[in-house]
Amino acid sequence: MAKPTIEQLKQDIVFDAVLAQTTLKFRTTWGLFSPREIDEGTRLLLNHLEVGLADVSLDLGCGYGPIGCWIAANSPTGKIHMVDRDYLAVEYSNTNAYLNGLKNCKAYLSNGFSEVPPEVRFNNVVSNIPAKVGRELLLIILVDAHKRLCSGGQIAVVTINGLREFMKNNLKQVFGNYKKLKQGRAYTVARAVKE
Repeated sequence: MAKPTIEQLKQDIVFDAVLAQTTLKFRTTWGLFSPREIDEGTRLLLNHLEVGLADVSLDLGCGYGPIGCWIAANSPTGKIHMVDRDYLAVEYSNTNAYLNGLKNCKAYLSNGFSEVPPEVRFNNVVSNIPAKVGRELLLIILVDAHKRLCSGGQIAVVTINGLREFMKNNLKQVFGNYKKLKQGRAYTVARAVKE
């Protein structure tokens, strides 16, 4: 097989994916996380995530939008915010929402909760947390998520197994509870609820 040319590499990567029984279309590009396929951690998270039909949800660190688009497809009367600090991720998330006919979600630039409208309260805060985000920012995100969740709302995250104990300890500290939903070969899905 011939090596792709630079012009071919500059073209969008396009693929369909079945995520927890929901088929979605994606456009991505090099430089975004896992551009050729949905990563194992995201798949594990979505296989164990439950959302309501009218939930207000936040996809934190949305990348090109697989989590936010899946939530939007499964919360048809809900409202989904997708945020990332990378403008290219935001652009592709909005493109993918449009490609899938999802009018109930929108992506915008935000470093954590910095640009999320302060009046919005969420039923779900969901994230595939990058391993290199840093423990300080992770703690800030957990505290901000707790403040912004409705009573009974959940934070659901997937992390590499190396962060499993950190997430367990900090979710217990911030939320007062923790539940491991699934531990896979390389990733762990965890959940905490605002009581």
